[in-house]
Amino acid sequence: MRYIWKDLLIRNKAEELKKLTGRVQNVEGGKGVEEGYKPPNFEMFDGTGDPKVHLRTYCNKLVGVGKNEQIRMKMFMQSLIGDALSWYISQNPKKWVNWMSMASDFIDIFRFNIENAPDVFYIQNLKKKLTETLREYATRWRS
Repeated sequence: MRYIWKDLLIRNKAEELKKLTGRVQNVEGGKGVEEGYKPPNFEMFDGTGDPKVHLRTYCNKLVGVGKNEQIRMKMFMQSLIGDALSWYISQNPKKWVNWMSMASDFIDIFRFNIENAPDVFYIQNLKKKLTETLREYATRWRS
C-alpha cells in the first residue's frame, strides 16, 4: 500500500510539472525561452547510469531555453524515472540556488554508478542477509 501511495505522489508531481512547463511556454517574452519552444523528449535516467552523461545529454537537448537556469532546473524532473525521480521529489528545491548546485547534488547521490563498478563475481556472490528486508538488500546490492 505504501508503494502505491508513493507512485501516486510521483504521478501527481509529474503532472504538476507538465502544467508548469506549459505555463512557462505560454508566457509572452518567455524570459529566454524562444517563441514556439517545445520541450524535447529526454533520455530518461533511472538512477543506474552515469549521472554526468545524463546531465550532458539533458543540457544538450535544452538549447531552446538558453541560459535560463530556472527553467532548466524545473524541467529536469521530466528526465527522471524510478529511484532518480524519487530522489528528486524528496528534495527541497529551495536549497538549490542555481543549476550547478542541483547538478552537483545529483552527481553526488548517483556517484556510486561510476565509482564502484562491481565485477560479475562480486554480484553473483552477494546474498540477502536474514535480518534485512528486501528493500534494504536491494539498496545494498545497488550500492
